[in-house]
Amino acid sequence: MDRCYIIPGPRSFRTLLARYGGARAALAALPELARRGGASRPIRVAAIEEIERELKEARRLGVRFIGSGEPEYPPALRHIDSAPPLLALYGRADALQRPGVAIVGSRNASAAGLAFAERLARGLGAAGYVVVSGLARGVDQRAHVASLASGTIGVLAGGHARPYPPEAAPLLPRIAEIGAVISEAPLEWEARGRDFPRRNRIVSGMSLGVIVVEAARGSGSLITARLAAEQGRLVFAVPGSPLDPRAEGTNDLLREGATLCARIEDALEALESQTARDARARLEEARPATDWPEREDEAQAELDLDPVDRSADRASIPGDRIAALLGPSPISIDELARAAEADVRAVRVALIELELAGRIERSGGDRVALLARAENN
Repeated sequence: MDRCYIIPGPRSFRTLLARYGGARAALAALPELARRGGASRPIRVAAIEEIERELKEARRLGVRFIGSGEPEYPPALRHIDSAPPLLALYGRADALQRPGVAIVGSRNASAAGLAFAERLARGLGAAGYVVVSGLARGVDQRAHVASLASGTIGVLAGGHARPYPPEAAPLLPRIAEIGAVISEAPLEWEARGRDFPRRNRIVSGMSLGVIVVEAARGSGSLITARLAAEQGRLVFAVPGSPLDPRAEGTNDLLREGATLCARIEDALEALESQTARDARARLEEARPATDWPEREDEAQAELDLDPVDRSADRASIPGDRIAALLGPSPISIDELARAAEADVRAVRVALIELELAGRIERSGGDRVALLARAENN
C-alpha cells in the first residue's frame, strides 16, 4: 500500500503543539494548514489502526522509539537547533549517552583513505569514544566496521525497514550488539536526495567533533562539516594530495580553519582540550525536558502568540506569496520577512503551511528554501 507521509520539521512540530495547545488539536488542524499551503492533494492523519500496525512492525524489527523529553535521548543531539522530536532506535540506548565522534568521507575513497579511517575509528574506540557515521559506502562503512567492538552509531537517512544503501543491511545487527542504529524517518520511508543532509545534521549533532577523511568539492561530507561548525562542534580534516580530487574538499577545510588530523593523536588532543571539555560539560549538564510545556513555551516565544490569541492567523500571509520569494538557495526567515515586508510571526505561520504542503525544506541557521519539485509546479 502506498503511503503519503507529511513530516513537519522539528521547529514546526514544537510550534504546532504550542499554537494549538496539544497534539490532538494540532493533528486536527493539519489538513487545513496543508490546504492553505497549496498541497497538491489532501493529507490525511493516520488512523489508530495504522499507527498500531506501525508499532507492531517496529516491534518485529526490534525498533523502539525515544522522545526528545526522555532521559535516554542523546544529550548532545538535544542541543541542536533542529533536534528530531522522535528517534527510532535499533540497538542499545546506552550507546547514545556516550561521547561521540563522527568519521565521514568519500563513497569512492582511496585505499589509503579507507585504511586511515579504520585507524581513526579503532583509536577513538580505544579512547572511549563511540564512532558516529552515516552508513554510506566507503569511509562511513569502514569506520563502522572498525569500531564494532568498541561501539558505533549508524544514522539512517530513511526508515529502518528500508536501509540505504542496501548493502549496509547486514551490518545493522552487528552494530546493534554494542552500539545503535537510529532514524527520524517512518519505518518504511525510502531515502531521497534531500533526506541525506537531514541525516547529516544528526551525525554531527550526535558528536563532539566531525573528522572528514576524504571529500571532493561538493561532497555531502562537507555538508556535515558545515553543520558541525554551525552546531559548535569541532571540525577536523585529513590532508591529502593536491593531485587527488578526493582531497580537494578536505584541503579546503584546512584552509578555512579546520583542525588538521594527520594522526589519531591530533584528534584526541583536540577532543581533550579545555575548550572541548567545557563544551562537553555544557552538553552533559543539560537536564532533559520531562514534559512538553517547556518546549511549548520556547515555540510560543518564537511566534509570540498568546495560546488563545490567534492574531497572527487573522493577519496571515498567503503561502503562495512567500513561496514566490523563495528559491533553491536557503534564506533566513528574518531576511524572508524583510523581503515580504511582513511580520516574522505571520511568515512563520505561512512557512508551517508550506512545509506541511511539502513545498519547502528547512536547513541550519533557521533558513528555508523552496524544494526543486515545488519550483516546477
